Amino acid sequence: MTRRLLAAALACVSAAASACPLCLGAGQQTKVQQLVAARQAVLAVPTADASRFRIIEVIKGERPSSGTIEGGHPRFGPPSDAAAPKRGKPLLLLRDDPLPTWAIVGAIGADHSSWLRKLAAGKRTAEMSAEEWRARVALVVPYLEDREPLAAEIAYGELAAAPYVAMRTAKPRLDAPAIRGWLTDPKLAARQPLYLLLLGVAGNAQDAAALEQRLEAAWKSGDATNLGSMLAADLELRGAARMAWVEARYLRDRARSAPEIRAALLALSVHGNANGVIPRVRVIQSYRVFMKEHQEIAGYVAQDLAAWQYWDAAPEYVALMKSNVPQQYPSRVAIVAYLRQSPSAEARDFAQQTGAEPARRR
Repeated sequence: MTRRLLAAALACVSAAASACPLCLGAGQQTKVQQLVAARQAVLAVPTADASRFRIIEVIKGERPSSGTIEGGHPRFGPPSDAAAPKRGKPLLLLRDDPLPTWAIVGAIGADHSSWLRKLAAGKRTAEMSAEEWRARVALVVPYLEDREPLAAEIAYGELAAAPYVAMRTAKPRLDAPAIRGWLTDPKLAARQPLYLLLLGVAGNAQDAAALEQRLEAAWKSGDATNLGSMLAADLELRGAARMAWVEARYLRDRARSAPEIRAALLALSVHGNANGVIPRVRVIQSYRVFMKEHQEIAGYVAQDLAAWQYWDAAPEYVALMKSNVPQQYPSRVAIVAYLRQSPSAEARDFAQQTGAEPARRR
């Protein structure tokens, strides 16, 4: 178990970030956020002069008086099919600085202009309330795997960046048969983490049975690919009664690998943050099991416990720090941070005296 893996796990098992940590790309700036941050946004088509574009629709900001703009350079993210100009389709271009250069986001039909304006009028991720996230999710869900590639890419990226609690509110708008189809499409393999989560929200007993088969195969092989999303979806479909199974298979089983443990903790974290079908108090109970079974990395869950204002673990963490159990450094840092926030003066004093220096082996 390397220090890099431990650090990554601690960073991901954190309630601080609003994005669901199980989705690939979480934490990265989405195309919607690029649109929100832009000072101007337009739909435009190339003119005979390759360096100029004729404006078709204004999405955000003032319309240039000339009706044309200069520039157009792909600047946001890696190239994709959606970013390539399509014959007869306008391009979405953004400008977010005082320079005259515009950046090409991709090709999209002008019939999407109203939708793009609604997205552009939104807030930055850090400023959004829970209600605003629910509205944003409702706005993008209908465009998942839309026939317009850029619209599909925008919708996927924004939903993948949403908090899990906001994803759950999309249940009435989700098409379960469509999600099942997406999960079998090899072209959409990179999007499986999100679509597995959505299947958990929109699925039924048959989906739960299929997930159980996949989880059984993954457990036998030790495969952690998409494990966090599968576990989270399984818990969403089966409820709190399934928690004992997760504890037995992944928190108590010492044969599990670091990626498997990390995946299980991520699944528990998103449910603890959502505090929905799995009550937060039940997630904390499982965290306490993990702390006892994996004392050397017990700090993995400290950030969540602090964010949830659960301080009953302070005596256990103090005792652990005083013991002969060597702590992995990132875990130790997280424990000290937790104790420093504790309402217990004794815990804070201990953290102040101990600091986050690596403990020497005795």
